[in-house]
Amino acid sequence: MFDTQAITRELTAAGIDPAHADAITSAVRQAAEHGDHVTPDQFNAGIAALETRLIKWIVGIVLTAAGIVTAAGVTLGIAILRALASLAGG
Repeated sequence: MFDTQAITRELTAAGIDPAHADAITSAVRQAAEHGDHVTPDQFNAGIAALETRLIKWIVGIVLTAAGIVTAAGVTLGIAILRALASLAGG
């Protein structure tokens, strides 16, 4: 929390009209009390959740790529075996 009277005095001392200083101080107080703030713990939890999602996404891509390479290798292997079999006359 902050001292609204001190802020109003500072604004007035800086040349702002007292009515405007009160309005500014009130707006800042309301924003501080009712604003949507994120605590450091909430921020860190959000980053951790994002890291987890990113790792899962990367693992998914790697597994998909491994599956594609495996399928291509099996297909190529079968093609080679068939070619060798036809060369052997079988």
